[in-house]
Amino acid sequence: MTLLYTEVEEELRTAVRDLLADKAPVAAEGENAAAWHGLARDIGVAGLLVPEDLGGAGASAREAAVVLEELGRAGTPAPFLTSSVLATRVLSSAGYAGISRLASGEATAALCVSLAASPYRDVPVGVLEEGDGGPAAPGGPTVAAAGGEADGAGGAAGSLAGVVSGRFSGVAGAVGADLFVVPLDGGRVAVVESERVLVEPVVSLDVTRPLATVTFERVPAVVLDGGSVDEALLLAAGLLASEQVGVAEWCLTTTVAYLKERRQFARPVGSFQALKHRLADLWLEVAGARAAARNAADQLASGGDARVAVAVAAAHCGEVAVRAAEEALQLHGGIGMTWEHPIHLYLKRAKADSIAFGTPGDHRSALAPLVGLPGPE
Repeated sequence: MTLLYTEVEEELRTAVRDLLADKAPVAAEGENAAAWHGLARDIGVAGLLVPEDLGGAGASAREAAVVLEELGRAGTPAPFLTSSVLATRVLSSAGYAGISRLASGEATAALCVSLAASPYRDVPVGVLEEGDGGPAAPGGPTVAAAGGEADGAGGAAGSLAGVVSGRFSGVAGAVGADLFVVPLDGGRVAVVESERVLVEPVVSLDVTRPLATVTFERVPAVVLDGGSVDEALLLAAGLLASEQVGVAEWCLTTTVAYLKERRQFARPVGSFQALKHRLADLWLEVAGARAAARNAADQLASGGDARVAVAVAAAHCGEVAVRAAEEALQLHGGIGMTWEHPIHLYLKRAKADSIAFGTPGDHRSALAPLVGLPGPE
């Protein structure tokens, strides 16, 4: 295991950073179609985690982590985490035959779980009924099997045609998605094309990652066996730590540069010892967060049990990103409080990320028994 970046990873970082500097130089609201088109099709990040024989790059979580660092650093609205990591992992594990559409960047997908879903808790699922269907299970959407083998490129061996109904709130990546993946009981998932899905955007704290309520009303679907939602959520939680490192790095770097330029009492503000100490402490925290995030990405890439590494990274990196953003806001003084400066976008991203795919408390509670420590009372 090494926490250092390989030559290939550094080349990938350079390519992503250069493209974002050209297409998305400043963090902004809403999806940046030009930036995503370049990332997905020109650089090929959409298919990083898809095997080569299915049209992807066959890369690992380490490479995906590098992309997320740069997306966090640039504050770019892009469906990489929600589509190319979360939904793609579920569809790959289910043997979805249409995965090449996602790998090529032709389409994006959204997994119908709340952004606040935790890998340590069950997510709302549907009920798959053979025959004529029946009443919905309390508290969840309903899927009624139509019977017969699925046809078309979207199916897979052993898949069924069905219809799905339900309502899911807080879904990230749903706005503009072409495919929707609905968790079902028994490790099954339903794949639905977007044409007959109602997507209602909702007000969310992080305007660079919009949320939506997704509603299905007896919509035709392909039902697949073997989609592991829990594993996908664990992967997303571990890789989200790298995005949080990117957010923290931007906040630290931008603040240092600003304090070198801003003058007070005829000297740069950054020369004051108290501010030097605050920034030095923050640099140490960011360096520690990077080590935790790199370890999580490496463990996820190895294919072994990454639960400890993911829990450590997710518990630590979220809080570091929030602190870095808060320090940046305060140390920029009055300009940091304005809508014109992008700091508020990074603070909102850091705050939203800190509760995405499990809060720091969730990850600490999960970590305790894994390392032989007593959990909370």
